[in-house]
Amino acid sequence: MLRGIERAAARRRIGAAATRPAGGADGPAPGTESLPQIKHIVVLMLENHSYDAYFGMLTGRGDGFKLGTDGKPTETNPALDGVQVPLWTIDSTKQEAAVPTQTWHASHLQWDDGKRDGFVRSIQETLPGLNYREGMRYWTEQELPFYYGLARTFPLAPRWFCSCLGPTFPNRRFLISGTAHGLIDDLPFDMIDYPEHGTIFDHLSAHDISWVNYHHISQFKIAWRRIAHAPALGYLRLLGGAIAGIFPQLMPVLQSKVQATADLYPLGFIRSVNHLRPINDFWDAAASGTLPSVSIVDPDFSYNSEENPQDIAHGEAFSARVINAVMAGKGWPHTLLVWLYDEHGGYYDHVPPPAAPAPDDVPARSPYEKFPVLRLFARTALGKKLTAADAGPSSYTQFGFRVPAVIVSPYAKPDYVTELDYDHTSVLKLIERKWNLPALTNRDAAACDLLDALDLAAPPAFLTPPKLPAPRPPAGS
Repeated sequence: MLRGIERAAARRRIGAAATRPAGGADGPAPGTESLPQIKHIVVLMLENHSYDAYFGMLTGRGDGFKLGTDGKPTETNPALDGVQVPLWTIDSTKQEAAVPTQTWHASHLQWDDGKRDGFVRSIQETLPGLNYREGMRYWTEQELPFYYGLARTFPLAPRWFCSCLGPTFPNRRFLISGTAHGLIDDLPFDMIDYPEHGTIFDHLSAHDISWVNYHHISQFKIAWRRIAHAPALGYLRLLGGAIAGIFPQLMPVLQSKVQATADLYPLGFIRSVNHLRPINDFWDAAASGTLPSVSIVDPDFSYNSEENPQDIAHGEAFSARVINAVMAGKGWPHTLLVWLYDEHGGYYDHVPPPAAPAPDDVPARSPYEKFPVLRLFARTALGKKLTAADAGPSSYTQFGFRVPAVIVSPYAKPDYVTELDYDHTSVLKLIERKWNLPALTNRDAAACDLLDALDLAAPPAFLTPPKLPAPRPPAGS
């Protein structure tokens, strides 16, 4: 009964888009399944690292650092005084707190119209007094043995760009809706909007295609979020923003990490009941071969998402457990898993991100620009801080920096590097291709799907799962 109610609501949300097939008027109806080799799509998205920060030292494949005669990377970035700060590494998986930074403003400073020379200055200008060298840090195979083994085994995508030059919430919104819908920061009190053509979850539900977002949220928080997302109560988020303008000491309470990716647009009661599942359910479903058609597997965002100041070894261990569980499960012969990161975290990357199609006509705006009531507090200390963090262009016509990405499937091409340009909406394009669903925005309409990394016409090369290196134990374990 609940699924029927949800399906009807989803069809109302997406409106005419529900009847618009991807192949045109003469194509199969939306929801018609293709790609029979792939029955389960799994998305494992972690946080806040650039391609170079992890795979700059991966030799023989991809596009990493230029190395000098001493075997060390040669790139530098200037500090405000003109001194060149080199790339650096140490044998540790621990990160520093608060730096580097990936706010909307800092990310655009780092990009600097394609010159990519602001990774040091962005910290000096937006977080004065903190360690400005941290944006030039990178890791090696010694610290990340599982990730390097993964990238050497399955198809690597060295031109996977985050969807915008900004932080987590906007980029994860692109993953599920093809647009950030105006969001440019990680503040929850202005997230009461909804995209015109819905999210990919609306389209899946409308056509009775199974999906689950596996999470680490307590049942108490799930219950509260169901209540808080009631339409009338949603506007209390705005009140929270206003209160924070008066009492900035309350801001840490209002600032939030991701709880569940699907919840970046408010989930109603029925969708929460039907589609949010605890992570233990994932282990069981992977083992038994009963994963849904589409799975989003979220890390514990406070512990093993790899955002600073977390020990990234915890994140690598979580990724290894997820990927090994999928490969060992009964559904592996028909599974495709994408391992990637939501954004670069402020860490250096040497490849200039290309221009991007504007997803829609919704401008990028801070909460103080969106909601007139909050402008009353724009001159407070907190308001000025948020205005500075959100400074920059008002459009999404620029991809963000590269992030690590690997496509894991029995049908993956061995020893392959896909040179196509991808962003997070490429996951949408794959789902749309699989079930003949319409594009949600101009961005996913223009995206490349992931089929270049697969050989669906040949016997699966990885039907017997490969053995990957063990992750490095976290410090102190």
